[in-house]
Amino acid sequence: MANREHGTHLQSSLKQRHMSMIALGGVIGAGLFVGSGVVVHAAGPAAVLSFLITGALVVLVMRMLGEMACALPAVGSFYEYARLAWNDKPVGGELAGFLTGWMYWYFWVIVVAVEAVAGANLIQFWLPDIPAWAISLALLVVLTLTNLVSVASYGEFEFWFASIKVAAIVVFLFLGALFVFGMWPGAVASTGHLLSHGGFMPNGIGPVMAGAVAATGFYFGAEIVTIAAAEAAEPQQAVARATNSVIGRVLFFYIGSILLVVMLVPWNSAGMATPYVSALEAMRIPAAAHIMNAVVLTAVLSALNSGLYASSRMLFALTRRGDAPRSLAKLNARGVPVRAILVGTLFGYVAVVMSYVSPDTVFAFLVNSYGTVAIFVYVLIAFSQLKLRKRLARESPGKLKVRMWGFPYLTWVAIVGMLSIVGAMAFIPDQRTPLALGIVSLTVLLLAFTVRSIWRKLRSPDPEFDI
Repeated sequence: MANREHGTHLQSSLKQRHMSMIALGGVIGAGLFVGSGVVVHAAGPAAVLSFLITGALVVLVMRMLGEMACALPAVGSFYEYARLAWNDKPVGGELAGFLTGWMYWYFWVIVVAVEAVAGANLIQFWLPDIPAWAISLALLVVLTLTNLVSVASYGEFEFWFASIKVAAIVVFLFLGALFVFGMWPGAVASTGHLLSHGGFMPNGIGPVMAGAVAATGFYFGAEIVTIAAAEAAEPQQAVARATNSVIGRVLFFYIGSILLVVMLVPWNSAGMATPYVSALEAMRIPAAAHIMNAVVLTAVLSALNSGLYASSRMLFALTRRGDAPRSLAKLNARGVPVRAILVGTLFGYVAVVMSYVSPDTVFAFLVNSYGTVAIFVYVLIAFSQLKLRKRLARESPGKLKVRMWGFPYLTWVAIVGMLSIVGAMAFIPDQRTPLALGIVSLTVLLLAFTVRSIWRKLRSPDPEFDI
């Protein structure tokens, strides 16, 4: 829905090819190339199961989003769906929307900071004499300018960033398969290290489940395609194709590449700190470190680009319902929410500064809390779909062009699965702090909603927040 009441509207500039790559690029981040090694080192080769469990839940959430986005394309996507799902209870709808929107915005502005810091470290691999803070600032400025130019420029950059990542994984899968099947020069067909060093599940089922918890954040990002739908030329067709195409490919890319990694590199070796670099070195590919550093840098820039886009569009959507100051809704002549983008950039760079000034307190809080917040968002998406599907089936069945499989049973499977992940965090030592800080973040938002509600009652109508 266009923001015409503000006298402005987002332009429909994203093409079909942009949408498919936005969906794929959003979910293939630096976490796959680097963070996956942490999961493998804890769970052994059975880390494949960790990624399969979490991947299955993400696939279900994507299907739910595909259903809702095709039936109800809207600025803000699941932020609006959360409000609509509980519109029979106005306060409940406002609270659900408020929490969903602000938690999602919070997640992506922290991603902006984390990726800016990571990008600086990667570039220092080649340029060690340049200060990391200067590189982070340069990356933020360049990609902010990209987002400010037009939504088409964001789509084009993301298309090429995602294309490089996808191409890199496809090549890795192809070469790795040749190696393990003995079709590589000097290689002998074998399962490699899959069953050695203690077997497939050397540390039991506990680390596998803990790995599923840790892997949740790696998958987060595919849902950006439903936010971008508001700026697509043909939103319903674009979202239907993008969500359907991403499901199988995500599982194939993640599960397939992780399986090859654990076959090529011993799970308990020091090389698992850089799993894909070590896998390339095991295949005796020259300049492996330089190749993967370039690929991971591309993944980082893609996540940074997407973070600025997703956070600005969600903040823009929040202004439409009075959940953020209306002044942030201002668009330029090209239909770009300039102020919303700049707020995300500013918050991101403040967080970058905190990574140097207060790495063990402020920045640690931000990094440890945003992953749990992402799970909360997915849980709210699932509950929204549960309620909206019943309403759509009753009132507008013709809008259900894409349908959630096995409704309502698989929706409940996803809800129970995600709540189980949250519950499991309390029993996993490394995950207790992220869980606690995520709950703190949720509590802060609940207090903010309460303050906003009281403020509205005291000043009604409020010219700044009037809907």
